[in-house]
Amino acid sequence: MPHPYPYADYLADSIARQLTQLADHLSQMPADQVPQLLGRVLDPEDGVIGRFTGLLVAGSAFAKDHAERGALPPEVWLALGRAANELHDIGLDLDEHTDSLTAPTTPPVTRPAVASPLVVRRHR
Repeated sequence: MPHPYPYADYLADSIARQLTQLADHLSQMPADQVPQLLGRVLDPEDGVIGRFTGLLVAGSAFAKDHAERGALPPEVWLALGRAANELHDIGLDLDEHTDSLTAPTTPPVTRPAVASPLVVRRHR
């Protein structure tokens, strides 16, 4: 007899709960600890972004197999594949900045901190 609450359901719910707890914790952390945590979360291979991308890749493979057999519409496979590709690209974009998040920060010695203008650059 199957378990009334399968392990995969429990695992997905637990991960979702933990992500909510992490976000809540992040908002209450001292500012000097936030960059290191964000660097770990945003790591494109071992962080949450990388692991979630892997989950979408696995889901896309499952959907492809089922779409080829007619059990799922092909649009489901295409949407999952597109989501995995987009998230992978986002992870690569963020990877360019993880070093600056995880590097220890040292305040400038000779000049005071000056706010810099925010510039949005997007390149792929």
